[in-house]
Amino acid sequence: MSASTRQMHLGAFLMETGHHVAAWRHPSVQADAGTSLRANIALAQAAEKACFDAIFFADNVAANVAPGATRVARSDRLDPLTLLPALAVATDRIGLVATVTTSYNEPYHVARKFASLDVLSGGRAGWNLVTSDNAAEAQNFGRAEHIGHAERYERAHEFYQVVTGLWDSWDDESFSRDKTTGVYYDASTLSVLNHRGKHFSVAGPLNVPRSPQGWPVVIQAGSSEAGRNLAAHTADVVFTAHSNLASAQAFYGDMKKRAIAAGRAPDQMKIMPGISVIVAESESEAQERFLELQSLVDPEAGVAMLARMLGNFDLSAYPLDGPLPELPLTDSGQRSRQALLTALAGSEQLTIRDLYLRIAAGRGHHAVVGTAKRVADAMQEWFESDAADGFNVMPADLPDGLTRFCELVVPELQRRGLFRTRYTGTTLRDHLGLRKPARSGAQRAA
Repeated sequence: MSASTRQMHLGAFLMETGHHVAAWRHPSVQADAGTSLRANIALAQAAEKACFDAIFFADNVAANVAPGATRVARSDRLDPLTLLPALAVATDRIGLVATVTTSYNEPYHVARKFASLDVLSGGRAGWNLVTSDNAAEAQNFGRAEHIGHAERYERAHEFYQVVTGLWDSWDDESFSRDKTTGVYYDASTLSVLNHRGKHFSVAGPLNVPRSPQGWPVVIQAGSSEAGRNLAAHTADVVFTAHSNLASAQAFYGDMKKRAIAAGRAPDQMKIMPGISVIVAESESEAQERFLELQSLVDPEAGVAMLARMLGNFDLSAYPLDGPLPELPLTDSGQRSRQALLTALAGSEQLTIRDLYLRIAAGRGHHAVVGTAKRVADAMQEWFESDAADGFNVMPADLPDGLTRFCELVVPELQRRGLFRTRYTGTTLRDHLGLRKPARSGAQRAA
């Protein structure tokens, strides 16, 4: 394969002990790593040394106490917006991305926290804008039932408008802090939002100065029709799941067309599918590691993960070695993931057990097991076939999975001219090749 003149973007998607559902049981894995600051600092520094664009943290706002959850190492997790400021101090260049739902938060809080992180980190913050797909979250926020799919996305559109409007409260030079004149800020540069909408009423302005990036980078991860529409109008980066090249190409082409229809330059929206990786020096060693992890999957944990991914359905009444039952369209979970997994089970005649084992490492994302050459070949094929602008790398186990990727795959990508050998900018927008947003014309203060 020939080297490309364009270079791919890489995010390190760090999930507690690793993305494989049984990784926490492996002898090499620190079982409580997800709540260890020392462990997270080591991961962030390893990813930065390898010149990743960003580290990426998922989140939800409910404890995992569903059937089978006692066997899954994702029932306790730190708030990423508490963790990332600590990682900002321990790193210099790498982007810092946190997932925060629009379903069970308020726009002013979210705008303030991400603007603060962007200021403190020197322009490295990113917000993964999601609508909650976890029905258990509703009862933590005064709701008897989860918000329906259509309303979640309607709310998300307005939430984004409010947050970005608040980010535009000030100019870059609003705060002169001139001791001689006694003027702390220039009132003529202040914009007051005064938003009144269906879901939110927010006056503003934000009490944080305009951040180094103008706005923190916005990532969006929904791939349903509603999710694609939201991403086309809001996302700098789209995180998506595809198990094969053809599906990824179709999504990539569709999203670039939607960006153009929304009046945006297609290169200002980066498509970064997830890729689940188990890499080693030899094929046999990689396969051995994969089989070790697969052997540790407890059936209860596998079913619990699958039920969650299919849209929060109860699968306990169905035989493990029977077919996946026909399920109604989820209103509380991820419709795009439900469609992906249902299609996979149908096309390959997979049983429930087969299906949870198939997605144990990557939950439906493209999975590659093998040498650095095999992994780099797969990434290069997708990158050069209009299926991806880069990848959110999902190590199966931590820290070894990330270490092996950094030591084996990154140098191979660099040899092919596909990935940077050093940072040339200081902000996450610099790394991603994204322009700084122009300030919107909100109402000026008198």
